[in-house]
Amino acid sequence: MTITNDTTYRIKGGRVGVLLIHGLCGTPTEMRFVAHGLARAGYTVHCPMLAGHGGTVEDIKATTWQHWMKSAEDALIELRKECDIVICGGLSTGAVLGLMLAAEHPDMVQGTVSLSPTLWLNGWLIPWHARLFKLVRHTWIANFISFPDIEPHGIKDNRIREFIRNALFSGDSSVAGLPATPGGAVLEHRRLVTALKKRIKRIAQPALIIHPREDDYADLDNAWYLQRNLKGMVDMVTLDDSYHIVTVDRQRHVVVERTLGFIARLAEQLTAKERSVAATTLRPSAA
Repeated sequence: MTITNDTTYRIKGGRVGVLLIHGLCGTPTEMRFVAHGLARAGYTVHCPMLAGHGGTVEDIKATTWQHWMKSAEDALIELRKECDIVICGGLSTGAVLGLMLAAEHPDMVQGTVSLSPTLWLNGWLIPWHARLFKLVRHTWIANFISFPDIEPHGIKDNRIREFIRNALFSGDSSVAGLPATPGGAVLEHRRLVTALKKRIKRIAQPALIIHPREDDYADLDNAWYLQRNLKGMVDMVTLDDSYHIVTVDRQRHVVVERTLGFIARLAEQLTAKERSVAATTLRPSAA
């Protein structure tokens, strides 16, 4: 059963759940292909709409990273009502929020999936002068600056890119998100990353990282930073034929396959551990 409304996209499945969080100024639509791929394997999948997203530029300007985090936490709580095992993750900024959930709620999150995780905007598409934005410290100043979504829109496949381009400039931000990201949102993203870096050593859950080698928004060193600093086991996959939005680009099938494999292994390990603990508890003690 699939449930959709203005704030979330949900597919009901079994007792293993996956929370997939979209990127900055994006929408749950960018997660649907992966969500359906996981749902076909029997997993329960939730894709929430983050606060301030799916509306106007002014809507997102009115939010902070704490508002986005609250949206993710609310979705996690709802998913835990249905599932015993939950894997959290997402695309780009959504990946960062997924890791924050793992840091803040280790008892509720058993694993993470980070797709094109974005700690820094340093891909080959980002102009050198954009790096000067790091000097901006105040939201009211940041909102005088805008970061337009320009070619190739994070998509390597020409056909899919044309579809995304048309959706971006259709005037309906609930489908493909906004055609430009206000500087205030980029500043909030930076603050979110700062918060994550303070907590990263406490993230001990198994992690899957999938990152494209040719990422136009976030260089591969974003993934390597996480691989080096996360405390738990890390499975890292590098894609060779995709740009930033790996959930819809040419290797989206690889994203689904590797994510399915990771979740299946993790679920089996956790289930085996529970069986072992139960057997030890029930074993009679020696006389």
